[in-house]
Amino acid sequence: MSKLYLVPTPIGNLADITLRAIEVLKSVNLILAEDTRTSSFLLKHYGIATPLKSHHKFNEHKTVELIAERISQGESVALITDAGTPGISDPGFLLVRTCVEKGLEVECLPGATALIPALVMSGFPCDRFVFEGFLPQKKGRSKRLEALREEERSIILYESPYRIVKLLEQMLAVFGPQRRVSISRELTKLHEETFRGTLQQAIEHFNAKPPKGEFVVVVEAKNSSAESEED
Repeated sequence: MSKLYLVPTPIGNLADITLRAIEVLKSVNLILAEDTRTSSFLLKHYGIATPLKSHHKFNEHKTVELIAERISQGESVALITDAGTPGISDPGFLLVRTCVEKGLEVECLPGATALIPALVMSGFPCDRFVFEGFLPQKKGRSKRLEALREEERSIILYESPYRIVKLLEQMLAVFGPQRRVSISRELTKLHEETFRGTLQQAIEHFNAKPPKGEFVVVVEAKNSSAESEED
């Protein structure tokens, strides 16, 4: 059946892919990948020989109509990213919106994403949370942090190793040094690590130990148990 499939791929450990995901990737007419070099390694590992085409934030505006046209003509297409679920801080939204607007079928398979394991391991409440992804690098960053200061749900952010200390310093200035965080890096990989402590302790930790890998930062909500005790 002609359809757009959104297929999650492992965030690190290649074993974290579902049997159904492999089946879909083998059966579709075309696979769209954020980085064909990265995805080729995964596809080769599982013996998937489906044609591969590049689809990323720099070309998606130009290609979504062509892809939607191929699906409308009877082809099935799978979208994957370098790691995790397409559309979550990765390309995917524009293509999904285009297919939905044209009445084409869209299906998202369940699978890997970094934010849920990091949240569950944080020790903070998981029943209510807000996912912010990557904050704006410049314009609007301070304003966004100010708004999050009053958030009463656990907060999840993504950050690169090059900006993680700066992010923590900015949060300390807005949230205060005693707000607690849980910071996970290299999830599912050999050097997976989770640091838990206050913002002040986190800054000291990553200044002493140069950060490596991609980071998921979980921030405890306002009115947390720790803040209540401090009051």
